[in-house]
Amino acid sequence: MEEKLMSRKKPSFPVNERLHKYLEKYNRATTIHVFYDDLLRFSGSIVVYDQNDEDTLWVRCYYSDSERVEIDESLKQVYTILHSDGSDDSLPYLNIDAIDYCTFGNSKPFRIRVRNTLNDSFTYFYVKIADASRIYGLEFEHILSPNRINFLVYKETLIEEHIAGIPGDVFIQEKLPLCNDRAKTQIAKQFVKFNERCTIRLLGDMRSYNYVVIPTHDFDHVEYTIRAIDFDQQCYEGNLKVYRPQFFKENFKMVELVTEKLESSSIEQYRKEERSLLAKRMINAQSRFKELVRCMINDHVSTPKNVKMLRKDLYLFTNDMRFKRAKTMGQILRTALEFVKRNYENVNIKKRRV
Repeated sequence: MEEKLMSRKKPSFPVNERLHKYLEKYNRATTIHVFYDDLLRFSGSIVVYDQNDEDTLWVRCYYSDSERVEIDESLKQVYTILHSDGSDDSLPYLNIDAIDYCTFGNSKPFRIRVRNTLNDSFTYFYVKIADASRIYGLEFEHILSPNRINFLVYKETLIEEHIAGIPGDVFIQEKLPLCNDRAKTQIAKQFVKFNERCTIRLLGDMRSYNYVVIPTHDFDHVEYTIRAIDFDQQCYEGNLKVYRPQFFKENFKMVELVTEKLESSSIEQYRKEERSLLAKRMINAQSRFKELVRCMINDHVSTPKNVKMLRKDLYLFTNDMRFKRAKTMGQILRTALEFVKRNYENVNIKKRRV
């Protein structure tokens, strides 16, 4: 029988005053004229199907004429704040093509499709409930990963930019079998690095549909990167395996690819590379990183049971006594990241002495 990694559905945690001040300082807080609850007042919906006529688990929402006009104008203003300077100059050239609601997952997001009528190009953004643990996940992604991410918070509403890429489950099923050996080796390398990054920063639930694979054409070949798109499970679960993508059955093909294409020495090399890069990012963004960690240490984004379970797992995994003293998820995360940073700095000191 397969081990059940996830606990029951994660609750949403409110944004406290300390975190709100942090968001204001780093231009993540704003004022908008539409709230998540406003979008829930749709009068009807239809199922959205993909190109293969399969249910996407999204529904397209319809609103009364009077409400739709107001909602559309507010969403266009949100778009300009998120992607521009917030001025009204471009509003006449924007159109809200669709408002979709996801019936699957924790965050129950709304997906907004915005089209520029001048050139017919379009993009998406998301409206969600402002869950503190998700916000921590977004900020740590911005600081510690190779990616930058754009989001805004106003009271109980979270606005997120769209992260483009091929959903991991779609890529594994449709694109991976068509890749040549060189591409498969490169994908295996990226999965090792992605797995290491998620484990160190305690980003959980990276099943294949919670990350995207991004192909980039470079001269005569294609490079691949893997990027998380769901941050609900930042430091919530107590089981360490939840923070290691390799243990989800949905990622079996990726794990199989790593085993097939990479030697043990190569796997360790890529893990070490990712730990070093993460330590460098921590050092380069030290002030912001410390402020965010202090916010999380003084916040509660999990249960006492999960905190006790995770600190025990991490102590057994690392033999670092500091984990035993952690009392909140914030302290556990700080200990994990400092463990990586300390090892990186110790290696550099030894090299300089040599």
